[in-house]
Amino acid sequence: MLGISVAKVFRTWAARAKVDSAHFKRNWVMDEAYELHETGAIDFAEYARRQSKHFGVAMALEDWQAGWNAIWTEPLAQVVTLLPELAKRYALYAFSNTNAVHAAAFNQQYPDTLAHFEKLFLSHEIGARKPHPAAFATVCQYIDTKPQDVLFIDDNGDNVAGARTAGLDAHHLFDESDIATKLAALLD
Repeated sequence: MLGISVAKVFRTWAARAKVDSAHFKRNWVMDEAYELHETGAIDFAEYARRQSKHFGVAMALEDWQAGWNAIWTEPLAQVVTLLPELAKRYALYAFSNTNAVHAAAFNQQYPDTLAHFEKLFLSHEIGARKPHPAAFATVCQYIDTKPQDVLFIDDNGDNVAGARTAGLDAHHLFDESDIATKLAALLD
């Protein structure tokens, strides 16, 4: 629902570190530090320290954060326009692998879009990430809903596989118009 561009992150870091953005692209990994950060086990300062070591680039924490939050692009307009009517008929929840720095940024940038959700389940707050089936079970337990009664849409096939393992009605959709078509069908 919220658009992202990792390339923008790399370009921002490169400009601030005065290195080629290909350096970040070539060396980027979703490693243990990434997972620890997204489950709330380490804060952004520790994550940035580990990234500095990993990339061999020294930058101020503010520079790491500026790049980190450069990820956001425009929300998926076709999807966002459906949210008000969907929210009248269904309980809407979002489940995102994220961290406190990103959450603060997207909550500030997109309050109107996010207002349609009853709750945002953020990995750094619940201590679990997609695609782990236990993460989906935690969300279902919180909303007091059987997994098979939850429609889950994600652009990542591994996340969809994890959701299906947990028993959710999960769909792998990454094209904006395909997501909008699936959601619009709920309004018919």
